[in-house]
Amino acid sequence: MMKYIFNIFMINKKKDQILGSRRFSNYWWATITFIGGISFFLTGLSSYVKLELLPFRNSIDILFIPQGVIMVFYGTLAISLSIFLWLTIIWNVGAGYNEFNNDSGVITIFRVGFPGKNRSLLLEYRIKDIQAIKIDIKDGLTTKREMYLKTKDDREIPLTRVGQPLRLSEIEKQATELAKFLGVVLEGID
Repeated sequence: MMKYIFNIFMINKKKDQILGSRRFSNYWWATITFIGGISFFLTGLSSYVKLELLPFRNSIDILFIPQGVIMVFYGTLAISLSIFLWLTIIWNVGAGYNEFNNDSGVITIFRVGFPGKNRSLLLEYRIKDIQAIKIDIKDGLTTKREMYLKTKDDREIPLTRVGQPLRLSEIEKQATELAKFLGVVLEGID
């Protein structure tokens, strides 16, 4: 009986979690970039001080000018990039949720950004102001499969997560279910 009541309560409310920066590919690239940056930096520094700082590499024989300077420069850039990637992972930039509530007639879109005055983004729209759910699909070298909330004043608010594109059948299913849930039309499916 309790499960049945819970399902009735939840039938008018739908909440989709959005994965932020804490995904495997970001951990992978932040780690690889840091290891490569440290290796380049220490190789360039070893050529300057004539002391082996990396045990598995003979970098004393490298001339400091120009090879050592370039290695220190590229190492510094890679370390800086990896620090940026690790900070976006720690702060979980891009995480949030999409909440569709038929009881209150409100759609809430929440995302977490970079620290500062505008760290969180909270958008609220009334369901009666929504014209359609739009799907934008472009296959090719840069595949694009996105779902948008289209308002009556022709604004398009993205609902899909950033990263790997969803399978075509999956995005069509999600868009169809959401359009039925909100009682609006579905655009972009031919």
